[in-house]
Amino acid sequence: MKLYTRTGDAGTTGLFGGDRVSKCHQRLVAYGTLDELNSALGVLALHLAAELAAHAPLQLIQRDLFALGAVLAAPASKAGQVERRLTHPTWPVQAMEADIDRLTALTGPMTHFVLPGGCPGSAHGHWCRTVCRRAEREVVALSAAEPVPAEVIVYLNRLSDWLFALSRAANAQAGVEDVKWLP
Repeated sequence: MKLYTRTGDAGTTGLFGGDRVSKCHQRLVAYGTLDELNSALGVLALHLAAELAAHAPLQLIQRDLFALGAVLAAPASKAGQVERRLTHPTWPVQAMEADIDRLTALTGPMTHFVLPGGCPGSAHGHWCRTVCRRAEREVVALSAAEPVPAEVIVYLNRLSDWLFALSRAANAQAGVEDVKWLP
């Protein structure tokens, strides 16, 4: 199988099921941002200490994001064929919430707004969080025009919370204070 097909040379791409749409279609913007987030998470993993126990969840999240991208790549007429992948994500929202609580316990209480930065793991975690929030906004924009399973938005919303907690925990583990926003 060749890496190039030439079918997208005119600025269109194929969705699941064969429909062709513009490469700037909101559906592509949404799942393209998930792809960007997935890549950013790969970089984040390079900067996290093993003690945070985040590498295994990151791999599960990357698999889930790939599956969510497949769901978003399916037009409404084909959605039922791929939505079943959402019913059992490899790292469910409830597990994410439990890990948010674990990570939060590693840090002190929040007394200020936190700016991205600190140690490399924290800075990269905040970068991933902002990409995740953008992905969430893109999916919400898509949902205004076409049906999107609510679970996709919930997953991304909770994931951004997890990334925030992970960023703070990375600083705590490295013995670096969060960068406080002081107006």
